[in-house]
Amino acid sequence: MRASKSWRWLLKKRHFLFDGGICGAKMKRLPFLGVLCTVMLFIIYRTTTYQYRQTELESKLRPFYILKDSGMTSTSLNSLPRGIIEASSDLELKPLWKTSSSKSKVNVQSSRSLLALPAGIKQKKNVDLIVQKFLSENFTIILFHYDGNVNGWWNLEWSKEAIHIVAHNQTKWWFAKRFLHPAVVSIYDYIFLWDEDLGVEHFHPGRYLKIVRSEGLEISQPALDPNSTGIHHRITIRNRMHKFHRRVYDTRGSTKCSDDSEGPPCTGFVEGMAPVFSKSAWYCAWHLIQNDLVHGWGMDMKLGYCAQGDRTMKVGVVDSEYIVHKSIQTLGGASARKVSHPEETMKRHAVDVRSEIRRQSTSELQIFKERWEQAVKEDKNWRDPFPASQRRKQRRSQKRHAKV
Repeated sequence: MRASKSWRWLLKKRHFLFDGGICGAKMKRLPFLGVLCTVMLFIIYRTTTYQYRQTELESKLRPFYILKDSGMTSTSLNSLPRGIIEASSDLELKPLWKTSSSKSKVNVQSSRSLLALPAGIKQKKNVDLIVQKFLSENFTIILFHYDGNVNGWWNLEWSKEAIHIVAHNQTKWWFAKRFLHPAVVSIYDYIFLWDEDLGVEHFHPGRYLKIVRSEGLEISQPALDPNSTGIHHRITIRNRMHKFHRRVYDTRGSTKCSDDSEGPPCTGFVEGMAPVFSKSAWYCAWHLIQNDLVHGWGMDMKLGYCAQGDRTMKVGVVDSEYIVHKSIQTLGGASARKVSHPEETMKRHAVDVRSEIRRQSTSELQIFKERWEQAVKEDKNWRDPFPASQRRKQRRSQKRHAKV
């Protein structure tokens, strides 16, 4: 009996000593766990910081790159060594041979703006005058050859430094959608998307950009000389008393422009002939361009949505640097009908083509309006940043229905 008790006593003592040892070991392990936790937290912090910096770096290198839009996965580049990857592209034309010309070096290094314009050989002289103005400010030049004639430009000294893109019978907006992707032109601060029939005698791009930057204009255009041939909206006419303006006052015609006017064409408006976009505004405007609506009619009324803020403040017309719109109808467009009978006169052909283009442009305008309205209706998460304009539109619609 005593032996049994002694045995049980020894077992209890052993368990007590064992438990006490574990407790002591746990007490000794606490400082070690604290150090381990600290090290782990430090590693997590450094990893997170590194990933954040890499994300920032990639966003700077590729500000407009969206993985889901490209259809590529994050593993698509794993087969390449990281250091060889060029994360961005540009439109700078590099010479195939070394040159001592300081002008070429300046173009590559300091050019931060882009001029893109359609160019038909019949407008060669006027295009040359336009380009000469912009070369003095180290712009990158792109010519969209809608007539297919590139060889006719090589005798111009600057032509070999320009970028030439050819597509028969296409419009400025068609070219811009396909060749001025925001990821490609992201190195440029401003994109000038101009027509070829503009007189630039009173225009200087350097002074123009100085005004645009100082006034914070994301979308702008030079004012039109009152003697211009094609003036469609009063807001684009030059005001001799101002350096620039953002709105117009006009009580004539069907559109009344007053202090209460909050939208185009009274304020927040530029026309499609000579728009100038900041990098951010172009990113938005490029997405607004429809692939199949090549003439771009109606889009100027919506460009204010790309103004990166209040369009009444971010969109403006520069008066001190103005141009002349000659309104020369040269673009054939995607709808240009080819001459079916050689004996038809060129004059008759020109009239037929222009009439056909006019019809297609009018049709595209209606399609664009319908698409916008349908998109607004379907996107439940979209909120009009300019609701006052929407309310006025609704009131006008109600008045028209009431009259009927």
